[in-house]
Amino acid sequence: MWQDIKMLNATANALFGLVALALVAAFLWWVAQLPYFTLKVIRIEGTQQQPLRHINPLTVRSAALTHIRGNFFTANLDTVRQAFESVPWVRKATVRREWPNQLTVTLEEHLPLGTWGDDGKLLSTKGDVFVVNLAEAEEDARLLEFSGPVGSEKEVVARLADLNDWFAPLGLSVESLDLSDRYAWSMKLNNGITVELGREKSSTTLKERVDRLVGIYPQLVERLQNRIENIDMRYPNGLALKAQGLTAGLDSRKK
Repeated sequence: MWQDIKMLNATANALFGLVALALVAAFLWWVAQLPYFTLKVIRIEGTQQQPLRHINPLTVRSAALTHIRGNFFTANLDTVRQAFESVPWVRKATVRREWPNQLTVTLEEHLPLGTWGDDGKLLSTKGDVFVVNLAEAEEDARLLEFSGPVGSEKEVVARLADLNDWFAPLGLSVESLDLSDRYAWSMKLNNGITVELGREKSSTTLKERVDRLVGIYPQLVERLQNRIENIDMRYPNGLALKAQGLTAGLDSRKK
């Protein structure tokens, strides 16, 4: 009998607890629906390192508003983030709640480095491919030219930095860079000369080929002045050269 009474008391306590939880949940739901928590402000800002240049906060806010549902408590921040990241020029969006009725959205812009391929796409300094108005991208600086297989974008950007370092002793830099489907490298320097470096193999690295070119380049310029059009470094111990009125090869074992 005492066991039955204890069981009844335990059941009653459990029921009272569930009712209390339901009442608390209902109260919290009612509070969450109050107009006080309706989203009234969506603040757009750039990062501390990179203020917004190409993104107009009013325009980007209008484009994303149609995707925002709910209030301060119920708005899905991941959905809001995706809405902002679908806007041109936006590389990354970070969304946070600000009590009691505000969302703050921090946007990171794409920084254009050059064009990618022939279909109007751009390549950013982070190796991301994106699409915006080309004229806007050209406002900051002259765009370089890049191309390569799908998925090689970040590798191409990383290799650009290497090549510019390697050619720095000559005061030269890369103006266009191509990685073929066979993963062979070719480029155009800012003096108009095209250079074929070929594929990187265990026997010869790209840096070794560039070092050979850097070593002999002053002699080539001294003899040929500004007539050099193309230099082919795909040889183990030499190069092939094309200049106005001249074609020469110093090693026939091309790689």
